[in-house]
Amino acid sequence: MKIQEKRQKKQDRQRRVRAKITGTKEQPRLSVFRSLKYISAQLIDDTTGKTLISANDREVKNKKATKMEKAKEVGKLIAQKALEKDIKSVVFDRAGYKYHGRVKAVAEAAREAGLEF
Repeated sequence: MKIQEKRQKKQDRQRRVRAKITGTKEQPRLSVFRSLKYISAQLIDDTTGKTLISANDREVKNKKATKMEKAKEVGKLIAQKALEKDIKSVVFDRAGYKYHGRVKAVAEAAREAGLEF
């Protein structure tokens, strides 16, 4: 499979998911981005188009942790920041990624830390 085809399929998945999901100020969209090296999460208000809160694995204290451990820490961190700003409920946006591995770890850690979605 060519790289362009893969990229196009991912963009199609992203558009399909985003067509169904929108975030508001009361219930923002929890968007996850992962690269081969890093993972980050953002709470986004789609009505104004602004990022309310963000967290990434560069903020994690333990630099020698595995990627999965860092993903769990990012989930806990985004949940802590959200609860400090009185955001308890979010809409999860996996951004076309499979709900598996690091994306799943972020979601489950955010749930355990107190976010509802």
